[in-house]
Amino acid sequence: MIRFACPLHRSTHPRHVARFLCAVSLGLAALTAHAAITVTDDSGATVTLAAPAQRVISLAPHVTELLYAAGGGAKMVGAVSYSDYPPEAKQLPRVGDNKALDLERIVALKPDLIVVWRHGNAQRQLDRLRELHIPLFFSEPRHLDDVAVSLTKLGQLLGTSATADAAAAAYRDDIARLRVQYASRPVVSVFYQVWDKPLMTLNGEHMISDVIALCGGRNVFAQLQPLVPTVSTEAVLAANPEAIVTAAPGATRPDTTLPQLDTWRAWPGLAAVASNNLFAIDGDLINRPAPRIAQGARELCEDLDLARSRRKPRAP
Repeated sequence: MIRFACPLHRSTHPRHVARFLCAVSLGLAALTAHAAITVTDDSGATVTLAAPAQRVISLAPHVTELLYAAGGGAKMVGAVSYSDYPPEAKQLPRVGDNKALDLERIVALKPDLIVVWRHGNAQRQLDRLRELHIPLFFSEPRHLDDVAVSLTKLGQLLGTSATADAAAAAYRDDIARLRVQYASRPVVSVFYQVWDKPLMTLNGEHMISDVIALCGGRNVFAQLQPLVPTVSTEAVLAANPEAIVTAAPGATRPDTTLPQLDTWRAWPGLAAVASNNLFAIDGDLINRPAPRIAQGARELCEDLDLARSRRKPRAP
């Protein structure tokens, strides 16, 4: 603790008045230094901490990545399963997964901040978390720049703004470079396949749709509802996308073969099949709304550029 001293005397002598004003100024500075920290989370709720968080629990893998990138790794005391990046996150005590949280374990870890995945954690368990009266920050980045905004806000809550702001700036630079390089290139129509049974995709409100646009692509099912709509094979055939993209563990090469992609080869007339534009990207890079999505975006941009290169020249 830093102690200040400004001797005071009951006097109107200018020197004594100056000392009084010094004490008032230092008192105000101390109050400012310990002022509450207030941010707005992704649900629109206000989150207020009396001081920077010192014991933080992450309830989603992307949240874990955001917290580490924001400079909060040393303050983390727990995380859910699959929180595997950066590597040191694997050593954190586990508090369940996105389907079932270990509330007793969470309480035992004595967190002063819990960062929650707004749509990934079960509502019933979130209601029980609220009953613990531990500050909750809901994380649900929807657009590419939301990742940078999240870093900045988490940095404020953690008291690590210098690190968080630098990470946000570096991330924005990465995205800006990709936008300059790819966004204005000839459009490639894209079907992003989330799951094959049932066949599911993502609409235009999802961050991956932002990534597709960043790369000069067009999500063929952007207008559908809800966020993760189910579609039919017939709908995909009618949309006739030039590229089909999916996520798979470690699938970072465009020539990776996967059963869920190979199924489309039964329709050789489909544009994506005819040109062999069936791409798989590492799901950790493309699905998690965290700084590494810039890496996933780079891979997708390269894939769509490959699709452009495979276009047959028009007849004269």
